[in-house]
Amino acid sequence: MQFRFTFALIALLSGGMVFAEDLGTRTDVNGDDLARVRSVTALTTDFSKPENFETNPAGKGTTRFSVNQDSFSHFLDNLSFEQEEKFKLGNALFRKIWVSSPSSTQASDGLGPLFNARGCQSCHIKDGRGHPPFEGQAENVSMFLRLSVPPGENDPRPTVDGVRAGVVGDPVYGTQLQDFAVPGLPAEGRMVIDYVDLPVTLGDGNQVVLRSPTYSVADLAYGPLADDVMLSPRMANPMIGLGLVEEIPPEDILANADPDDADGDGISGRPNWTIAPETNTLALGRFGWKAGMATIRSQSAAAFAGDIGISTPLVDKPYGDCTDAQSDCLALPTGEQSRLGPTEAPSPVLDLVTFYAQTLGVPERRNVGDPRVLAGKAAFYQAGCASCHIPKFVTSRDAENPAHRFQLIWPYSDFLLHDMGEGLADHRPEGQADGFEWRTPPLWGIGLTEAVSGHTFFLHDGRARNLAEAILWHGGEAQAARDAFAGMNAQTRQDLIVFLESL
Repeated sequence: MQFRFTFALIALLSGGMVFAEDLGTRTDVNGDDLARVRSVTALTTDFSKPENFETNPAGKGTTRFSVNQDSFSHFLDNLSFEQEEKFKLGNALFRKIWVSSPSSTQASDGLGPLFNARGCQSCHIKDGRGHPPFEGQAENVSMFLRLSVPPGENDPRPTVDGVRAGVVGDPVYGTQLQDFAVPGLPAEGRMVIDYVDLPVTLGDGNQVVLRSPTYSVADLAYGPLADDVMLSPRMANPMIGLGLVEEIPPEDILANADPDDADGDGISGRPNWTIAPETNTLALGRFGWKAGMATIRSQSAAAFAGDIGISTPLVDKPYGDCTDAQSDCLALPTGEQSRLGPTEAPSPVLDLVTFYAQTLGVPERRNVGDPRVLAGKAAFYQAGCASCHIPKFVTSRDAENPAHRFQLIWPYSDFLLHDMGEGLADHRPEGQADGFEWRTPPLWGIGLTEAVSGHTFFLHDGRARNLAEAILWHGGEAQAARDAFAGMNAQTRQDLIVFLESL
């Protein structure tokens, strides 16, 4: 598929209405530079050698260190000295362990009262990918269970331009199952995962056994869940390159949207429009498994509140995800102290954590000229994987941070929603995303998952134990690409995996 660099057709679904808006093209560059951008980001057809700058997935910000557990934890290579200091302060807060109130460590008060983690690093271990519970592990560390109920006629969510974002939480348990609590308060419950084997026969007769999960909740401490509650597991995403993704011009993301599959290629990606809490305006979702967040700052604030129970100026919820039905939770003290700021994590804290997330680098590619990597890249393109995992973008020339400006980046994602079929469906809508849709996850750094995170679990719930299983779970709009992979001979399939491991 070639890039659809024409005027973007945007489908906004609200109350059954569909309307289009002509956003035009990029305004941050002149005509000559726009032509350069289009040329450099076009899909390659030459797999005999690496492309120019292919070793630099984050442009000038690409990091160059030995591969180890810290590979995702380095700042962009083109930060200024002053920005490096700010990054390190943000890193300290990202690693910070919050404690329950009251405490002698007053600047760290406010945990919970119900929570999933004590700090950001608890889920994003070494800034990498989360995982389902390891065998024999009793507690979930970096994976949690989202909850919601159908909105109904009296949908309490606010609207902007006819769009509602987010979900309606369970009336008792809120939007997320909290499996930890401060002393004296029971946790909400625990997630239960049951797997069954799902044999898959490949085109060459070889067989792969996938594991198909089902989810339930045990040891509920506050009564039953709503009869119509919807459950959806979430594994923490890697943190690398987020600031660069934030600076991809929306026009270039929307140029690939084709909600009605007008070109007939079977790919009908569409945006998830959301509401930016900073401005209460409509914004293009880019972050999260269903692209429900438009900015890193809003993503960080939502995680502070939902995962740790910490209030910020953007999401002022000192009781986190506690609901009105949880009176014992709401009766406990919070960590808000006027001398430190009006919220548990005041603006300086949220600002530094946001800056840290925005300036984490992306490690350089490895082995880009290896014959097997090049063969696997060709197979990746020929199977149609690059239709959604779009390799390249050029960030905005108007980016606020000079380190993000006008960089050629290689995230391998279109940041749009796609129907992935029944096999991966969670049947839980979120904002504009329905229960079959997921945002295309970026692939940069995916080959370093084991080095950084110590495992190779993939997809939103970690059901895939390796990259091959992850591909074989693809369905819906990705069914043709999945079938192409399954139909390859063993050598070609392995070459494609070798290519992915080089990212």
